[in-house]
Amino acid sequence: MNAIGKSLGLVFLCASFVYGATDATISGTVKDPSGAPFKGAFVQAQNTKTRIYVNVLSDKLGRYQIQGLPPGEYEVRANAVGYKSDPRVGVKLGGGESSSLDFAMEKGVVRWSDLSVYQGKKLLPDGKGKQLLSAECFACHGFQSRMAATRRDADGWAQAVNYMRDVRRARLGNHIDDQAAATIISYLNDTFGVDSKLPKSPTEMPDYKETLRPFSDEAMKISYVEYDMPGPNRMPFSAAPDKNGMIWIPDFGSGNRIGRLDPKTGEIEEFVAPNKGTAGIHSAVPAPDGSVWLAEQASNKVGRWDPKTRLITEYQDSYKSGMEGLEDGGSKHTIRVDHDGRVWGTAVFNNLTVFDPKTNEFSHFPDAFSPYGVEIDKDGNPWFAEFQDEGKIGKVDIKTGKVTKWAPPTAHSWPRRIEIDSDGTIWFAEYKGGKIARFDPKTETFKEFQLPGQSPTPYAFGIDNNHNLWYSSDEMDLVGRLDPKSGQVTEFPFPHSENMMKEFFLDAQGRMWYGSPANNKVGYFVPAAVN
Repeated sequence: MNAIGKSLGLVFLCASFVYGATDATISGTVKDPSGAPFKGAFVQAQNTKTRIYVNVLSDKLGRYQIQGLPPGEYEVRANAVGYKSDPRVGVKLGGGESSSLDFAMEKGVVRWSDLSVYQGKKLLPDGKGKQLLSAECFACHGFQSRMAATRRDADGWAQAVNYMRDVRRARLGNHIDDQAAATIISYLNDTFGVDSKLPKSPTEMPDYKETLRPFSDEAMKISYVEYDMPGPNRMPFSAAPDKNGMIWIPDFGSGNRIGRLDPKTGEIEEFVAPNKGTAGIHSAVPAPDGSVWLAEQASNKVGRWDPKTRLITEYQDSYKSGMEGLEDGGSKHTIRVDHDGRVWGTAVFNNLTVFDPKTNEFSHFPDAFSPYGVEIDKDGNPWFAEFQDEGKIGKVDIKTGKVTKWAPPTAHSWPRRIEIDSDGTIWFAEYKGGKIARFDPKTETFKEFQLPGQSPTPYAFGIDNNHNLWYSSDEMDLVGRLDPKSGQVTEFPFPHSENMMKEFFLDAQGRMWYGSPANNKVGYFVPAAVN
């Protein structure tokens, strides 16, 4: 389990989200165009002052309830893919007051930007351009917000692609040459250009219905609270709570920022890293001394935010010879701080590293290759998951530096995130294997749990105090929960397409925090109140 705020399990939301002991409530029903109950509509209440959103789902009887709202004015709306309704504005609530609002859904249009990444991969036209986008671009974002949601001519797409090649040179420099760029531009122009060959709606595609996935009644029992980033294109990769309840956010965008969110007010203060060019801040985690450490994927640096000076100091790691400035030659993805204050960093297709702030030196562990997730156990030993075709999980003995690795039962599973439960059990997510796996360090045995769906792709990963495993599906745009006692998996809808969540962090109040980079939001989820 993460050392950052992972002390309590998820709790039922009975009184409030983050605002204190208030009990204002908005409730009502949602009905479909025929007047029947509408299951699975997201009902969103946004405080017009703080701009904080609360999202809940309507149940099988069409009922919804948003509890624990602070006094204020709200805008309330009901949304569902392929449906629309009129928003309610100027909804004023005093302390202890309740408001009843019913929504009648009207038939709308399913847009290409409404789809999941999985649906897009199934329905978008095949071609070399699609293959390049999937391999090189969809790791950070999908097609929905940056492609399907806009229209450009060929020159516009060329400008967009070349901009990405410039700001993401460290990642794309070795992968997208001029010929590949031309192929991508041509594909984007044909698919999403002003003269797009796509039908207006994906519902016109013969295979559309086969990509749909129903949600259970249990899946309606979740609430999401979200915060907008202070500017566009921030790409918040995660949201990690510190000991004071503030939330730290790495900005993977080109602004080289980390943000500090006050969950009560919704205010985000940002701090800029000094790196010249795109840093690609992938991870930002608070340390016990009040500092915050960050990982710069594009520049192969770690950085430290000083709580006294409020400035970031960066430390440059070395590159493979001849690959300076490229992520293939060196990068930093995820970091964790161990018991002695050393900073462990992962990097795809590079080695596990540790940075010692006492000496300002990096050490490399070539026996731990292509690690992605990393966590520190109660004895201070780092555990890692190797994100590659024959990837294993492993441990570094903190006393000797020895690396020991174990191969998962499923071959070609690409282990990605790794977590350590309070009882010492190791859990990891098999991204391409579509499974969550348990490893017992005492017996050195595995047990795997198959996740449902056409493309489970578990990415963000966390454990609650009830020992349930939570994951985001990278391609299916949902959040899942595995009960390891029963093996039951519940899949929950997410309020937006293209969630692209990278990490989960549990805070002291039992709220599971995330970043949704493509949607430029951070937030948390909890099980909804049950009446």
